[in-house]
Amino acid sequence: MLHDELIEIISNLRTLGGDHAFVEAKRAETKLPKSVRETLSAFANTSGGILIFGLDESRGFEANGVRDPAKLEADLAAMCSENLEPPLRPLIGTHRFEDADLVVAEIPELPSGSKPAYNRGTGMTQGSYIRVADGDRKLSPYEVQLMVANRGQPRDDEQPVPGSSVANLDGSLTEAFLNRLRRHRRRAFANLDTAAALRRAKVLIGEELSLAGLLALGEYPQEFFPQVMLTFVHYPTKSGPDPRSGTRFVDNVAAEGPIPVIVDEALIALRRNMKRRSTIRGAGRAETWEYPETALREAVVNALVHRDYSGPALGTQVQVEMYPDRLIIRNPGGLYGSVREENLGVEGTSSARNATLLKLLEDTPLPGSDRPICENRGSGIPAMLAAMRDAKLSPPRFADDISTFTATFPNHTLMGDGAVQWIASLREHGLTDGQCHGLAMLFHGETLNNQAYRNANDLDSRVATEELGDLVARGLLVPAGGRRYAQYTLADDVVPTPVDGPVRERRRADRREEILLALGENEATRADLVTATGLPDRTVSRWLSALLRQGLIEATERNLRSPNVRYRRTPQRTLDEG
Repeated sequence: MLHDELIEIISNLRTLGGDHAFVEAKRAETKLPKSVRETLSAFANTSGGILIFGLDESRGFEANGVRDPAKLEADLAAMCSENLEPPLRPLIGTHRFEDADLVVAEIPELPSGSKPAYNRGTGMTQGSYIRVADGDRKLSPYEVQLMVANRGQPRDDEQPVPGSSVANLDGSLTEAFLNRLRRHRRRAFANLDTAAALRRAKVLIGEELSLAGLLALGEYPQEFFPQVMLTFVHYPTKSGPDPRSGTRFVDNVAAEGPIPVIVDEALIALRRNMKRRSTIRGAGRAETWEYPETALREAVVNALVHRDYSGPALGTQVQVEMYPDRLIIRNPGGLYGSVREENLGVEGTSSARNATLLKLLEDTPLPGSDRPICENRGSGIPAMLAAMRDAKLSPPRFADDISTFTATFPNHTLMGDGAVQWIASLREHGLTDGQCHGLAMLFHGETLNNQAYRNANDLDSRVATEELGDLVARGLLVPAGGRRYAQYTLADDVVPTPVDGPVRERRRADRREEILLALGENEATRADLVTATGLPDRTVSRWLSALLRQGLIEATERNLRSPNVRYRRTPQRTLDEG
């Protein structure tokens, strides 16, 4: 780890007043704390993280230091190697910070084929942890089972269903399915009779239906698995039932049947409960639904297709909950394989927990249509994000906690009147559409990080990083969490406040005076000024450019990109003279 990055991380810890999801600070003057094993397991099982020994959280992350850093490094390496299974190989080093020695360890995330990492002394079931917010949480036995199952390709959807047979298939769905197979996959299915075709497609396993076959083509799968269904509830308030009126829900639907029927019934319920809204389109307005149907269809299909169908999860439904300010779609079983929260929506990223079910639904049409349930191309999330972008809505928030995957759709127009007026009040010229969208997300209280910014704007990571960095340099955003895990919030002097009537113009801090004071009568590099002012490098760079244009400072070299260039004040002494 670079020393500058460590300084940034500690600064963020002190600003936040607590540990971070990816950073854990521990006081360890003479020995490793007992809780280190749990944190090592948690970081390795989640997204990796950074352990800092020698900071006292109870005293505002004061650097009390480590007395014998070489011994602590050796003890930590031994613990990772001997007490954790599988052994961990972190990058460990000692940094001098505020006259104290800090031991810093970067814990890599394990590949899915090696999870879970656990403490050998307590065993896999009792010694496996994940990182939640700024703490370590023990995995439940079900979550441990999911991690173990994810080491390979799960086959739960291929298991035969005892007591089932061809008689339990829906005749019209099965006929449409076989017709598509024979039309589009002639080489494999054109010359087979019905039973042979169903066995080749793995709808039949011997004389019994596979779970995938029952779910895709069955007449009533709930005869065998009563809870393998979808529930939809429309609540009257943001917190659920209305205690004042006694209204528990506005609408309540239990969607049953095979997956094609469940999808159809879920979309009917959603349409019935959605409202129309006005959206700004150039110089005019357009009437649209609260949520685009394409996004809803993809989210419902994803929840049904990618959910966990192992034994412990068969008693859990897919849940759809509508509130006045959001829509939540939740399914049992988190993300599988190479798919992670941070790469959801990235083209070419796809892993199928239920490969056979997905293959069947590729040739199973929606009721009354020749369109298949899904395309099996990893296009579901990208289509969902594109539909939300086209509707000028915030992208959905995805949350994976191993046992559950949740998609939350905010119910607001991203570039509505309020957001447009507020962005205009900032008086910032040259903002890109993407930057306006990112600011609008924060205006509406959404979380903003590199992934959310990419999803909202369909950008690659490099462009997203540059545009977010420019917003930081402009003094609009403040990063927290370090470069690798940065989340962004609005600077204090641009946070919108509720007012009556039009949004008031916001006046932000002018950093020129700070930089001139830091220069004094001396010469200084940009790095010197970053250290002296405590401002981000991009912000210092931006205001240096402004001061150069005004003739208040001058550079010692023509090439301003040179790391050796220094700045000094000119005879024009005051800002008023500029």
